[in-house]
Amino acid sequence: MRKIISNTTPIISLLKVDKLSLLKKLYTKIIIPKAVYLEIEKGIEKPYYHDLTQIDRIEIKEIANLGSKGYFPDLDDGEAEVLILAKELNADLIIMDEIMGRRYSKQLGFNLTGTIGILLKAKEIGLINSVHDLLTELTKKGTWLNPKLIKKTIELANEE
Repeated sequence: MRKIISNTTPIISLLKVDKLSLLKKLYTKIIIPKAVYLEIEKGIEKPYYHDLTQIDRIEIKEIANLGSKGYFPDLDDGEAEVLILAKELNADLIIMDEIMGRRYSKQLGFNLTGTIGILLKAKEIGLINSVHDLLTELTKKGTWLNPKLIKKTIELANEE
């Protein structure tokens, strides 16, 4: 089974548009580090909140070497733990949106996707009808997306 590790933002973004199920359909099982779980738990009062411990295909794991976080001083705990756990488990894919975390992921040689990559893949295989509609919903729900990125994504999804 592939080892897929996700950061906080893609999970929250998918929760906001009620599409967390895409992770299960695309990747079977998702691993999140404890710090990511705790970041999501901070949003317990949010309307989109969902207790991830109740989702059978999400596994919460602690990193083995807490001291490793010091190697990533410019990342938050969730991002750092994603990278550490990915290294510890020899992950097949990291799901992350944050620019600095993505840079580290690429430098460390990991395969990488993000929320937009998930939506594009879901559209490609027929799990969703419109990437544009979901991006619009995300922005209406407070997620900032670069207008150029939205335009490029809509083009890639053949929805222009």
